[in-house]
Amino acid sequence: MTFDIGDGVDGVVNYILDNFSPLLDTIALTIGFVTDTIQNLLLATPLSVGIAIFALLSLWRVSFGFAVFTGLSLWLVGQMGLWEAMMESLSLVIASTLIAMAIGLPLGIAMARSDRTAAVVRPVLDLMQTMPAFVYLIPAAMFFGLGAVPGTIATVIFSMPPVVRLTNLGIRQVHVEFVEAGNAFGCTSSQLLFKVQLPNAMPSIMAGINQTIMLSLSMVVIASMIGAGGLGNTVLTGIQRLDVGTGFEGGIAVVILAVILDRITQSLGKERAGIWRVLFRRAAQPQATSPATA
Repeated sequence: MTFDIGDGVDGVVNYILDNFSPLLDTIALTIGFVTDTIQNLLLATPLSVGIAIFALLSLWRVSFGFAVFTGLSLWLVGQMGLWEAMMESLSLVIASTLIAMAIGLPLGIAMARSDRTAAVVRPVLDLMQTMPAFVYLIPAAMFFGLGAVPGTIATVIFSMPPVVRLTNLGIRQVHVEFVEAGNAFGCTSSQLLFKVQLPNAMPSIMAGINQTIMLSLSMVVIASMIGAGGLGNTVLTGIQRLDVGTGFEGGIAVVILAVILDRITQSLGKERAGIWRVLFRRAAQPQATSPATA
């Protein structure tokens, strides 16, 4: 006796298409609005303004040297004619990350507060992380057609597990003394969560968001196979034409975007970094009183 799992999955997909088309259309319109809004905003940003924004963010959050690297590498992307493609990929990454956070953060909190919920959700996360990324493209294209919407949905499914897992882990690893102190001061369950557990779990949560962004960026390239656009199209064109130069340019642009996003998001879970930290510390130091005015 054999079990044909594929036929069962096809039956479920066909049932969803036959009975939930209005819901699928609503989801597609909502995600399309978010993605298009972000993409139009980024595409309307001139190259010089975009470079300045990213360089200032790098200076504020990381260091002067990394700000110089950011400016030069983005200028290089512009010279290769890939600025618009990079902004399309960035819009998909931002939209996917926001949706993954909107779903993943509450789910991670629920897992941290209930072992039963964690036991149910953990195998689903295992499946989402171990399933080959290309598999997600098939139902996404069947339910939502081709374009940025199915690419965003496939990216969310692929990239969401880290933010869920690390939110759960961060809250569970908050010191018992902090929780007991909160209870001793009469905190309610929600006050304990938002004033004690989440602030102390923030480094772990930010690490999860960072990993979600990195996975989103890797999936964006794969999602170009169903019309998601962006830098993935450049890489895909290089593969189809066996054009090493085109593929290399697209790959370099992806690497540059990944390094910039990784360093900036990593710094968000830490104290203020870079040259601004020195300036703020100097400003905060009390001025010495001169003998003449003493």
